[in-house]
Amino acid sequence: MSTSQSPVDAPRTPWARLFVVGVVLAAVVSTIVIAFLWPTITATVKDLPIALAGESAQVSQLESALDERSPGTFDFTTVDDRDAAVELIETREVYGAIVLGTEPEVLTASAGSPVVAQLLGTLAPALQAQLNAALAAQGIELPAPLEVAVTDVVPLASTDARGTALAASSFPLVLGGMLGGIAISVGIVGVWRRVTALVAYAVVGGLALAGIMQGWFGALQGNYLVNASAISLALLAIGGVIVGFVSIFGRPGIAIGPIVFLLIANPIASAAQPLEFLAQPWGLVGQWFPPGAAATLLRDLSYFPRADALFPWLVLAAWAAGGLLLALVGHFRDTGAATSAALAEVEAEAANDGRIPRRAASLES
Repeated sequence: MSTSQSPVDAPRTPWARLFVVGVVLAAVVSTIVIAFLWPTITATVKDLPIALAGESAQVSQLESALDERSPGTFDFTTVDDRDAAVELIETREVYGAIVLGTEPEVLTASAGSPVVAQLLGTLAPALQAQLNAALAAQGIELPAPLEVAVTDVVPLASTDARGTALAASSFPLVLGGMLGGIAISVGIVGVWRRVTALVAYAVVGGLALAGIMQGWFGALQGNYLVNASAISLALLAIGGVIVGFVSIFGRPGIAIGPIVFLLIANPIASAAQPLEFLAQPWGLVGQWFPPGAAATLLRDLSYFPRADALFPWLVLAAWAAGGLLLALVGHFRDTGAATSAALAEVEAEAANDGRIPRRAASLES
């Protein structure tokens, strides 16, 4: 007689558990939506670094006028002349500048941020009207009204004129690092083999992605091999941490990677907008994670070769080293535990040998 249960007699999931599952899934989805939408919805222009060049009296008047028009929007740095302002822009100390004098000018850098470049460009008409009104009040007549030129000091490449490809490249790097780390953790057994596979994946992936982003889409500029090295290090930083977590916590460690990099780090990476737009200190915090460091590094390598890129290099290297260190710690811990278990088994077999029972051996000792 068959003893198998029919579908009707099979145990069913309790109603209470169904409710809990629904609540948990809704909470997870809500968290994902908040993580991705919060930085965009709460973004505000505040303390944006720009330079002012000209005579001190004119600079003070302009600074007061801009503060009155947009309180807290700008963080001003005063420089002597146009050359000094350009240097600050090219080293990414400021996003743009306003030059006063006989040839007033607004300097922008669309490669640094198209949004900020557009914002600074809108100041030109108001500045032009203000300067001409000031001259008229002083009784100074010019052959023609002053015109405020807008100059893009560091423009985007023609292959990515709006900067959308460069901004969008951050998410594929995060996804690529996560997929590599997860696939290697699941499909390869042995820490040393995982580390070897991860390094190989990072190198090949960096060369391939740099070829696509630079050679095909034109999102990256500059030296191809340097860009490939930056991408490889980003993949190694993200994938290495996942492999390290799996070595420490086992399969549950796979879930830590998406939580850290996808839900926390990616939304505050400032890949598509300046970090000053985010509620502070989250803009600065995002630069300490691989997504933010990689986005900043690739932008610097492509358009700002004079900028100091040491910090994002160190951030990526630290995360990569930390992930590999976790993997080694997990490896040696497991090796030590296995060795102890093997020794205990050998001692147990020796103690249980017919010639020396365990109890007798313990009494004799």
